[in-house]
Amino acid sequence: MKDIFFFDSMLTPKIITFVYWLLLLGSVVSGVTTMFVGYDASFVYGLFIIVSGCIGARIWCELLIVLFKIHSNLQKIASKE
Repeated sequence: MKDIFFFDSMLTPKIITFVYWLLLLGSVVSGVTTMFVGYDASFVYGLFIIVSGCIGARIWCELLIVLFKIHSNLQKIASKE
């Protein structure tokens, strides 16, 4: 608990997985809504929203994880000196 309050460990990498699943859920819900609801409901456009949303969420979360891994590796290097 002390690590979290004094910023010795990062809390965000633990939350990224949860955020990823929320983004996937949001992509699927908005895609399905676009497919079947509204005046200009388009199946292809809804499918595009689902696919691009899932890929975009994955890329965004992976980039965040890479940033935190860089931070972790820099901490290891700093502690060796």
